[in-house]
Amino acid sequence: MSLSFRRIFRTTFRLLVLLIVAAVAFGYWVRRTVVTAYDHQSSDRIVTIDPGSGTQGIVTRLSDAGIVRHPIALRIYLRVTGRGGNLKAGDYKFVSPISPLQAIEKIRRGEVDLERVTIPEGYNRFDIAQTLAEKTGKASAEEFLKLMDDQTPIERVAPTARNLEGYLFPDTYNFNSKTTPADLIRAMVTRFDEMFTPEMTARASQAGLTINQVVTLASIIEKEAKVPDERPHMASVFFNRLKKGMPLASDPTFIYAARLAGDYDGNPNQLKYRNRFSVYNTYTVSGLPPGPIASPGLASLEAVLNPDTTDDLYFVVNGTSGRHKFSRTAAEHEIAVEEYRKQQRAGGGR
Repeated sequence: MSLSFRRIFRTTFRLLVLLIVAAVAFGYWVRRTVVTAYDHQSSDRIVTIDPGSGTQGIVTRLSDAGIVRHPIALRIYLRVTGRGGNLKAGDYKFVSPISPLQAIEKIRRGEVDLERVTIPEGYNRFDIAQTLAEKTGKASAEEFLKLMDDQTPIERVAPTARNLEGYLFPDTYNFNSKTTPADLIRAMVTRFDEMFTPEMTARASQAGLTINQVVTLASIIEKEAKVPDERPHMASVFFNRLKKGMPLASDPTFIYAARLAGDYDGNPNQLKYRNRFSVYNTYTVSGLPPGPIASPGLASLEAVLNPDTTDDLYFVVNGTSGRHKFSRTAAEHEIAVEEYRKQQRAGGGR
């Protein structure tokens, strides 16, 4: 072997060794970079991965959000390992600190971030619209109310309904950046359809009630009841009054009428509210209102379909834990009312 050949061989060998060392070092750097958790300033931000973004686009999106510091290292790692496929579009939030690989795995698993809004039982459509506007920021309360004025989503189950009042089922709903105001309203109506089962429809028919009548009475009970186990008893009272042709005389109905008139000031003890003529005021009009006054929960719907059997015609708060005193006669009721007033004067009423 000539001297020149040996020199070439040694030089080539050294270069090869250097390349191997460099490759190992680079590989070590890539590996260390993708598994090291970094602090970032986007932990409270939604990072949206659009459909069809591809691995390169997703890495760029994470880099732009400050979650990935070295996008080249992550791209190389994903290409070499084959872990860049099957990444799911959606809205994501990434805790800080987080490693690039953890962020990618979160996207692979599709752990999208969904915000939530809860609609309590007994909210009317005005309350719901305000809550949706404040909690979702998707539209103003007025815009949500306009959507609720379209009764077509419930024409099949409640053809006489004037709007979606009562059919926006109280529950917790998920939403993200892609959710529209119409999507939220549709989800609430769909939830009502799911909860009001065919068996419940059959029971309503057997009782001679339309779905709209069931929901209307349930909405009144929802606003009146403070203790769950009293709902079937209240349903019995209202059915007894309907059978006798007596007004239902429920305070929440004249409050709702005042809300419709736009003059309710929060004080239900004013005679102008109780004496107002309105098809929703069950003090001035006998029978059920033309539609619900709020969104009833499942327990109130069940109470209407499974009322207690009693002779009671009256009830009033008895001043303890929101429970009510039920009475069969007007004389008994007056005694219970006077007892309630005494508790109020003594500061014990609720």
